[in-house]
Amino acid sequence: MTREPRRARPGVRPSGGLGPLGRRLFAAFAVVALASVALLTAAALVGADRGVSSAHRADRQRTASRVAAATADAYRAAGGWSTADLSAARSLAAGAGAVLTVSDADGGMMSGGSGSGSADDHGMSGPGRGHRGGDAGSGPGASAPVVVDGGTVGSVRLVFPPGSESAGRSAAWGWVAAAAVGALALALVVSWFVTRRLTAPVVRVASTARALAAGDRDARARVDAPGELGDLARAFDAMADDVGHAERARHRLAADVAHELRTPLTSLRAGLEELRDGYAEPAPDRLAALHDQALRLGRVVDDLGELADAESARLSLRLAEVDLTALAGAAVAAREAELRAAGLTVRTVPGPAPLPVRADADRLHQVLGNLLSNTARHCRPGDSVTVTTSATPSEARVEVADTGPGIPADELPHVFDRLWRGARARAGSGIGLAVVRELVTAHGGTVTATRGPDGGTRMTVRLPRAAAPTPHAARTP
Repeated sequence: MTREPRRARPGVRPSGGLGPLGRRLFAAFAVVALASVALLTAAALVGADRGVSSAHRADRQRTASRVAAATADAYRAAGGWSTADLSAARSLAAGAGAVLTVSDADGGMMSGGSGSGSADDHGMSGPGRGHRGGDAGSGPGASAPVVVDGGTVGSVRLVFPPGSESAGRSAAWGWVAAAAVGALALALVVSWFVTRRLTAPVVRVASTARALAAGDRDARARVDAPGELGDLARAFDAMADDVGHAERARHRLAADVAHELRTPLTSLRAGLEELRDGYAEPAPDRLAALHDQALRLGRVVDDLGELADAESARLSLRLAEVDLTALAGAAVAAREAELRAAGLTVRTVPGPAPLPVRADADRLHQVLGNLLSNTARHCRPGDSVTVTTSATPSEARVEVADTGPGIPADELPHVFDRLWRGARARAGSGIGLAVVRELVTAHGGTVTATRGPDGGTRMTVRLPRAAAPTPHAARTP
């Protein structure tokens, strides 16, 4: 499945830069990267210097050992120092760039007895004379004993030029410096990428918030980011959707209220103008009709007041432990006259007693009263109403079921909306069931409307059960 390319909505500017937060994050990442690379570079330079020095020492010692072996061979072949040919030893020393000094067992310096090459070229002064050191003695050196047939007959010492280690050290330092530059560049690139990934959703949400504040109610962040940043963006979009729905509901409510008030006001004003201008006589039936319009207007205003109270009920609930079975019986008794006047047969099916819930008894009585009044308005004479209380381990239920004409399936999801008046409505303002939903929701419960198995309507209120019943829990109005 392909995804549509994202298009910036009006009022939401794409986030091209990092923003203040992004710049601070990038600066922090850069400082950490620079400090880490500097520390590692210093450690690498020290380690490389020591490694190069150790390698050179080992190499010098190996060269000294080879020269000592060649010197021992010459001593063994000549039978002594006086006629020993040290040319092979001198060649090895010269190949390593070192100056050779050969000493006998007593520490006296020896020269070669035969061989090619001048004594001056190999650092030897001549037969029977010592080493002409010159400046060679100031460089690093290495020594090794001359062992012949298990006995030490002398020693060799190699003196290397002072700058012999600088080339290797310079090469090692060059590689370390190049690696440090590369690591720093990579760290900065990664820091930039991570900073963009972290701040882009925040910048986008901030831009969307500014667009919403400027009046663009369709602006959404729509950021697909992992972890908490994605949760933040999705929560913001959900909040923006709720704000949009609430605003549309507010506009719709204002329009519906204006419509509900306009009809009785228009009728009342027209009737009063007729009486004032003498077009109609103030007959009792005419005055009764005007009085009915005034009563309808008052009912709409009262229902709107109840709805406002219900919406703020969460802040004003006086919670206590209430016996829902007893409360349902009291509500039926209070509305029984109204139900019988509508020609309905009332029946109660009490559940377990007591059935404790933590609630505001007055508000729950109002909930059940509104449900019963709604049934009285919309059922036909001869229909029956059954009020049932029941319980599960986690919730208490009260059900108001009737055998009336029922509610069309497409209207069931809307019966608890504000000012909803379905096709079967004959009276009422369409606010009573909205009050029911607000009050039940304030108690942490739910209310649903379904069709009964044999027709009619079934309203079910579900409330959380109290932890444990206590004596005298029931409270009835």
